[in-house]
Amino acid sequence: MAWTVHISAKAQKELRGLPEIVKRALALLLADMEDTGPVRGDWPNYGKLGPARHHCHLKKGKPTYVAVWIEDQGKVKVIEVTYVGTHEKAPY
Repeated sequence: MAWTVHISAKAQKELRGLPEIVKRALALLLADMEDTGPVRGDWPNYGKLGPARHHCHLKKGKPTYVAVWIEDQGKVKVIEVTYVGTHEKAPY
């Protein structure tokens, strides 16, 4: 069963002002998560933040851009991206 990926309203708002390279990286990440789930060990700079929280640096450098998401494995497999933006403001 494929995963359903949602982007929170806050993350959608943050996404609008990001560089195009970060938007493309996020689009690839979302497609991978829809196919194979929230654990992205095949992505560089991925890490678990807790039992159901994950993050991945989308672009390293100054500034570094990161995505943070949560998973819900109830009856429906859902992933919600809760933050996309610079590393300094990330909710770790």
